[in-house]
Amino acid sequence: MKTIDYKELKKTEIDITLFASFNRYQDVKKCWRKENGEWILKAIAFTEQWGSDEYEILVKCLQNTIKTGGTVFGAFYNDVLVGFASIENQFFGSQKEYLQLSSIHISYENRDMGIGKKLFSLACKKAKEIGAQKLYISTHSSEESQAFYKAMGCVEAMEYNDKLVAEEPCDCQLEYCLFNKHNEYNYL
Repeated sequence: MKTIDYKELKKTEIDITLFASFNRYQDVKKCWRKENGEWILKAIAFTEQWGSDEYEILVKCLQNTIKTGGTVFGAFYNDVLVGFASIENQFFGSQKEYLQLSSIHISYENRDMGIGKKLFSLACKKAKEIGAQKLYISTHSSEESQAFYKAMGCVEAMEYNDKLVAEEPCDCQLEYCLFNKHNEYNYL
């Protein structure tokens, strides 16, 4: 069993070399689509493989997350990045209760080891500390991605963020309630 170290990253730690061994690969066979108010799993196949252009954009986005008060967590095995998650620090929604989980990715070779669950848990804890009631996730509609979020307890968002929907119209808009009905923190 691999020992994974988790830490909150500083802006200066986020550069292109951090992702030198990171493998953002996904062989997608099916995606969820909402048609006539119903969610349908459709045969939509493609391969997603990030290259240098995507990692350069990612570095700028994650640095901006920290610059604007958000948080980026990294998961490391032998000092090599194997997963990361980020939450933004801008509240939105009619009750200003949402913070966005803007990314969570696990390197292909390190999936199904609980790294995503731990990163999700760290993001939830941080969002609660900042004062959020819910995490908002505009996420990939692939069958595998949606299975992960469902396992975490996410559901379709009560309120959609129109800006995020416009940026990625095929994404699923999800939320995770940080507190249960007794106003106690939901622990994963």
